[in-house]
Amino acid sequence: MNAAIPDQPLEIIWDITYACPLRCVHCYSESGRRPARQLDLPDLLRVADALIAMRPLGISLAGGEPLLVPGLFDVVERFTAAGIKVALFTGGWSVSEELAEQLLRRFFRVSVSVDGATGAAHDRIRGRRGSFDRAMQTLARLDAAAASVPGAVFGIDSVVVRSTVDELDEFCTRIAPRFPALSFLSFGAVVPEGLASRPGFAAHELLTEAQTRLMGSPEQAERLQELAPGTVHVTVTDNLSLQMHPEHIRSGKFFPAMQIEPDGAVRAMPAYEGTVGNILTDPPAELWRRSIDRWHHPYVVETLTPVRTMADWAEATRKIDYRFGSDAVRARLDRRPDFAVP
Repeated sequence: MNAAIPDQPLEIIWDITYACPLRCVHCYSESGRRPARQLDLPDLLRVADALIAMRPLGISLAGGEPLLVPGLFDVVERFTAAGIKVALFTGGWSVSEELAEQLLRRFFRVSVSVDGATGAAHDRIRGRRGSFDRAMQTLARLDAAAASVPGAVFGIDSVVVRSTVDELDEFCTRIAPRFPALSFLSFGAVVPEGLASRPGFAAHELLTEAQTRLMGSPEQAERLQELAPGTVHVTVTDNLSLQMHPEHIRSGKFFPAMQIEPDGAVRAMPAYEGTVGNILTDPPAELWRRSIDRWHHPYVVETLTPVRTMADWAEATRKIDYRFGSDAVRARLDRRPDFAVP
């Protein structure tokens, strides 16, 4: 095996459901638009045990909206009992004061998705009026609960699109100070994955090359860090490590993660459609080997090698999704009015 490729995933991302109260225009998993596919509790715990056996450094629960899953805390308890840190990604649509405290006690890290520094921008991107106010309310409740939870870690995770790239300063100077216990601001360039790979979206909302370079620069991180409160850790990323470009794999500049779909199916590459088996039926080591084989598949290498721009990446994503996606995925892509296989 290539020395740059670990013999097991370092991180595992489990989209534990595709159910979601929001309709984000850039949704990577197209949640709320496809069947939820979430498992019942016994099978959720079977997936949890299989993931524990892989001994990853950490597990992130995402979706969809993980907080819609009955038995979520049973799953988290299984992970934490095994000594594995669990992070949560939530849209913050409906979090009570009691739930806020539970989240801080049960999760190693809680990320609330906020994709615009104003209600108008965030609600447009998240596809539901009032979602910004709900996210702010959730952050306020987490902030209040943090006083009774030693070591609580929560913050904002923001997907940056072209129409919001100029709002990052406002996150640091206006939003972050509202929550004294806020731990982090994480800004990531939108990835041309899922709905964000559509030609129309790519033309108008993917970052320009100059904006992408800025998102990957230490100077941008340092500048934003100076604007934010001193207790808030600011990170920025261009997310190019998710591209799985052959040059990145050879040099080790890629994200060695395994992404699990709600029913246990394992994606070969987190940013692309196409599974290689199911964690409930296949040995984890074999699934990882199949994933690595997919990274080196001639079609994948041929498709990703010429990629140099975000627009190139979006086109490559559409090709890979159509080539390796299931019949259901291809049927869904065919129904998109603006979808065309390049």
